[in-house]
Amino acid sequence: MHGQKFIFELMAVGRYSFTTEQAISAFGVSVVAARAALRRLRQKGELAMPYKGFYVIVPPEFRNIGCLPASHFIPDLMNHLKESYYAGLLSAAEYSGAAHQRPQVFQVVVGRNKPEMICGKVRVQFIARKNVERIPTQDFKTPRGYLKVSTPAATAFDLVGYAHHAAGLDHVATVLSELAEKLNGEELRQVADLSPIAWAQRLGYLLDVVGAQDKTESLAEYIARKKPVTVPLIRAQSFRGISCLKRWRIWVNAKVEAEV
Repeated sequence: MHGQKFIFELMAVGRYSFTTEQAISAFGVSVVAARAALRRLRQKGELAMPYKGFYVIVPPEFRNIGCLPASHFIPDLMNHLKESYYAGLLSAAEYSGAAHQRPQVFQVVVGRNKPEMICGKVRVQFIARKNVERIPTQDFKTPRGYLKVSTPAATAFDLVGYAHHAAGLDHVATVLSELAEKLNGEELRQVADLSPIAWAQRLGYLLDVVGAQDKTESLAEYIARKKPVTVPLIRAQSFRGISCLKRWRIWVNAKVEAEV
């Protein structure tokens, strides 16, 4: 009864997450009794625990997935962990209308490596980026609050920089072709200052490939000014005998095909 009352009171004020310590304090019973109550509620499907000591209330409409959707609880979880974050890569692309296919995993960029999180049928993948707090974001409203999501320009850079987390360069090119209309040349240049120079070189080339040359002038000027070393499009692949594409100072050692 203590648990049910606590859950109803939280939902009444629009809260859908809490910690073990908060529950123990609210129940007014022993630690053992409080943990037993929480365990019973999890067994009934009314609660889920995506992270140790952090619970989410699962309304009836989400019982089939055994958890709240990641976008509904990630802001509260990251606040609980006191860590900077943003929804990024394919998840961010979806918020910009460029998902192509609905991502099977929710991708969150954080400051340090974390293992993948599984809660019922919900999967959350964490990607580490050291300067996460400096990357430009925008807020999207969810039924439980606001979610921090990378801007289209920052999303484009992350997709290229972490292509192995985005199903490879062909898929990245496909998403970029859909994201292109949301991109701004000056914003791309600003994010370039926050990213490895090789990311800018590869992104500029891929945007040209998908027909978004009108978005790449600022990036091309940035590359020309920085005069970086030439890099291969795909690092792990041979580029012997391939001539350099001077505009981007890149060896195009793979054929990239966007699915249109």
